[in-house]
Amino acid sequence: MKNIITAVIVIAVLIAALGITGALYTIDETQQVVITQFGRPMGDAITKAGLRFKIPIIQIANYFEKRVLEWDGDPNQVPTKDKKYIVVDTTARWRIKDALKFLESVGTEIGAHARLDDIVDSATRDYITNHNLVELVRNTNRIIEQKEKVTDVSKGTEELEIIKIGREKITRGVLKEASKIMPQYGIELIDVRIKRINYVSEVQKKVFERMISERKRAAEQYRSEGQGKKAEIEGQMEKELFQIQSEAYKVAEEKKGKADAEAIKIYAQAYNNDPEFYSFTKTLETYKNTFDKDTTIILTSDGEYFKYMNKVTE
Repeated sequence: MKNIITAVIVIAVLIAALGITGALYTIDETQQVVITQFGRPMGDAITKAGLRFKIPIIQIANYFEKRVLEWDGDPNQVPTKDKKYIVVDTTARWRIKDALKFLESVGTEIGAHARLDDIVDSATRDYITNHNLVELVRNTNRIIEQKEKVTDVSKGTEELEIIKIGREKITRGVLKEASKIMPQYGIELIDVRIKRINYVSEVQKKVFERMISERKRAAEQYRSEGQGKKAEIEGQMEKELFQIQSEAYKVAEEKKGKADAEAIKIYAQAYNNDPEFYSFTKTLETYKNTFDKDTTIILTSDGEYFKYMNKVTE
């Protein structure tokens, strides 16, 4: 038992001594290491996590990140193809793919940022100078919805500028162009994005005016299409209403005709049954419809019209 305890103590002392002298080093899951001896790399990068040995003092463990890293460029003033000066702010995501080549070419993340400044900014400048400003501002032609021309009441017919590339494809082009150079530095460029576009003061006002004008023309188009649709609906409604009224009038006239015919038939039957009574009732209806308190009619008393009145007075 005493011998076991002694052995454990000896092993612990040896491990502590190795750690103090630098013979032991650890690599976690987020790191990779390149061992150098007197400044010269001793083989490929070690990417597997665990406990490792090296020669104390002589050899040095150079740690590098395995995770995705961030790069933010400085805002740069760049002219577009249509001679508009803008300030472009870009960002990128990258990682160290080959730690040995990375150590030999740029050495540190600070050195890598310097390379990214040159390469990404250069690729961004090349693409921006080869495209118009509107290609950097918009991604799609959604605002004009496949319409080539919009009629503006005050300006007549103007053509909206069609997007052929768009901001998304431009950034993909910058990424592709910059990625061609990165492998020689042991770097993998994952993504490049334009964070922000600012306009110099003399351009800013014109850009805002153009944006407002485009949206006003698009709004006018929507209103015009809405008025056309409204007129179409109202026309259809009037047509259907006229058709309904015509059908109703036809049915009403048919019913009135049938009713009049039935009334005439009844009157005829009544007249045939008792012509004198029929004449009497019709004459009374005439009196009722002809006379009122404000009506004065002067006729001879022996006229046919007053024969029933004369009988009453007799």
